[in-house]
Amino acid sequence: MKALLLIRYGEIGLKGKNRKFFENKLTANIKRSLLGIAECRIQQYRGRNFVEVLEGDTAAVIRRLQQVFGIVSLSPVAIAELDIESIKAVAARELGKVAKPGMTFKVETKRANKRFPLRSPEVSRDVGEYLLDHVPGLTVDVHHPDQVLDVEIRDHETYIYTQRIPGPGGLPVGASGKGLLLISGGIDSPVAGWMTMKRGVTLEALHFHSFPFTSERAKEKVVDLTRVLTGYGGKILLHVAHFTEIQKELRLKCPEKLTVTLMRRMMFRIAERLAEQRGALALITGESLGQVASQTMESIHVIEHVTTIPVFRPLIGMDKEEIVNISRRIDTYDISIRPYEDCCTVFLPEFPVTRPRLADVEEAEKALDIEALVTESLEKTETIEIRGQV
Repeated sequence: MKALLLIRYGEIGLKGKNRKFFENKLTANIKRSLLGIAECRIQQYRGRNFVEVLEGDTAAVIRRLQQVFGIVSLSPVAIAELDIESIKAVAARELGKVAKPGMTFKVETKRANKRFPLRSPEVSRDVGEYLLDHVPGLTVDVHHPDQVLDVEIRDHETYIYTQRIPGPGGLPVGASGKGLLLISGGIDSPVAGWMTMKRGVTLEALHFHSFPFTSERAKEKVVDLTRVLTGYGGKILLHVAHFTEIQKELRLKCPEKLTVTLMRRMMFRIAERLAEQRGALALITGESLGQVASQTMESIHVIEHVTTIPVFRPLIGMDKEEIVNISRRIDTYDISIRPYEDCCTVFLPEFPVTRPRLADVEEAEKALDIEALVTESLEKTETIEIRGQV
């Protein structure tokens, strides 16, 4: 047997003349998310998407759709004919599946088909009366019901449902250009990537690896984090930049207290160069204001001074608890806390400067051959195509 899912979007409906672009992008992402599901049929029709699947695949399909940005909610629906008696009978059957003694309910009707002879309030009234007579133990509560039964009257048939399963909302990935995520392996950067994808951005990712100071396990952790993100936006190219020589040079030639600032400036230089090569229009970081030495206002100013490309910081106003809560919800937290160090913790000074002066930092950088270091890092960069697990 087949099951039918009705999919709703939110702000896409406000896009005016661009709406069709966003709708088509959402439909394409739905199709991508359901690859490998047998006998799956997807339709886009008048502000809704519909997915028809084998009944046994419904739970798996719902799980996948809950990771598609742009989807606000979805509902398994039953189909009735464009006839009030058919609507009543199907409504009674569907409500009967979830009814409990003493439960209150309400009928909400949306009449998209204006040729249907009854108006929405009339349908809700007639169906509600029928349900009171045919489903025992119910009472009506139009303000705070235990259960809402929805009736959508469309052009060719009527959809009836009792569930609204939440989706992630936002905009379809791919609708807002490409960004390059600086992913460290910690808690923050994967959340920043997820939040940016929610605004429709396609991601590539950049990780700085300092072998042998950082282990292959640290790299594997970043691959696993990136794989989680692919569940929300499709495949991601992960670029692993060689950072060992840069850290050696910083330790050898520069003031220890400025190491963090100088390291971050080198990262931004490499990231900007890679973004230009890959057609990414912005860098994305997991920085949260004041969280660590490199994330004070002064540090952010000095570090970003080396770039001209926009830098997105979706976590900038969030505290750690908020970030951790999101990481748990999107299933990155347990990976992020694996005890493998990344390059940001290697050679960390005991007392890093928290309010660096640009003049001091630029003076320290005169000891470095910046162009040669950046070029070498990019030449040794490894690119891995990460795909989600089906």
